[in-house]
Amino acid sequence: MTAPADNNGTFAENIIHFARTLRRAGLPVGPGRVIEAIRAVECAGIERRDDFYWTLHAVFVNRHDQWPLFDQAFHIFWRNPDILKRMMDMMLPTNYLDTGPGDANQISKRLSQALAPSEAPDRPDEEQTQEIDIHAELTASESELLQSKDFESMSGEELEAAKKAMQTLRLPIRECPIRRTKPSPMGRVDMRRTLRAAQRSGGDIIPLRHKAPARRHPPLVILCDISGSMTQYSRMLLHFMHALTNDRDRVHTFVFGTRLTNITRYMRFRDVDDALDAVSEKVEDWSGGTRIGSTVAEFNKFWSRRVLGQGAVVLFISDGLDRDTGDGLSTQMERLHKSCRQLIWLNPLLRYEGFEPKARGIRAILPHVDIFRTVHNLQSLQELSEILSRPDAASPFPSSSFQERKETA
Repeated sequence: MTAPADNNGTFAENIIHFARTLRRAGLPVGPGRVIEAIRAVECAGIERRDDFYWTLHAVFVNRHDQWPLFDQAFHIFWRNPDILKRMMDMMLPTNYLDTGPGDANQISKRLSQALAPSEAPDRPDEEQTQEIDIHAELTASESELLQSKDFESMSGEELEAAKKAMQTLRLPIRECPIRRTKPSPMGRVDMRRTLRAAQRSGGDIIPLRHKAPARRHPPLVILCDISGSMTQYSRMLLHFMHALTNDRDRVHTFVFGTRLTNITRYMRFRDVDDALDAVSEKVEDWSGGTRIGSTVAEFNKFWSRRVLGQGAVVLFISDGLDRDTGDGLSTQMERLHKSCRQLIWLNPLLRYEGFEPKARGIRAILPHVDIFRTVHNLQSLQELSEILSRPDAASPFPSSSFQERKETA
């Protein structure tokens, strides 16, 4: 790879344009990183394309989920640096880089939007006012569309809006009675408080004081699949886990692919970006294979007695596709089910109308869950919250037809 023919200033300007594209596509690229990238390239040189690729990668990529987007943007931009510059000047149409329907290396929607012009040409004030009014009228419908849109098909702007919406979502798991008591107008007589009240009145009058069992939210344990088939959903659900962890106490979060990783301490960071950066550095098997049976066995052996006390509720997020073909999975899920108050399985595959539990891993997990729901958009998370807030949250399946299929399976 050789430097541009004009001068080093133009080459640095191209790096700035490349960083601007990554920022529009959703990567956290600021001015500081742009300066670091230019300095790093000056030190590493551009004699070899691979060296140049990994130099920019080391500066701009700090999480595993950012790598595919960076890889696409690099190969598109540095194949012809003039493409982006002309598009930034709004000289090319939006679909200049659209690939054909048969191209296997299709550009992601977020990258296509980042490469497209971000500003419209100047228009008269009347047309701009009319456009603003139209957008104001469509706000409600756009919000409804965002609620029902699949995470996998969202653009960069829609993903950011969904992440902000997740920060307000809550899981209203009903409180359960504990051994401690609290003052109550009715219930058992509290002899200690009654005798103290009698001493204050001189013993002439003995006012009865009562107590009742106190109630508290049970612990919440989250087991999230981060394998390759769950990549897009696990990225988004990490924001949901972060919101839950900072909303209530006693929330324990684990992720698993080929191994189990406890990320509870990182989810307690106040800033969600700091939390995800720490998780990215901690987790080594991101977007890899899946060994559900072995990872659940590891959880049962080393963590269940620590975090499943006092009637914990377990949130199990996975598509159920196990690389080990479900060996030993049924036994481990049965043990997990018996150790918790309620086992909730969230599976994005359930969004399909013709879903059937044919995979061995899914068939091994299914008999041991209390609630089985889909998790592929914001609406599914809101429906889960509504179900858990009902006093009769015992209907584990989203439709009677699937319940009948399960009973006959």
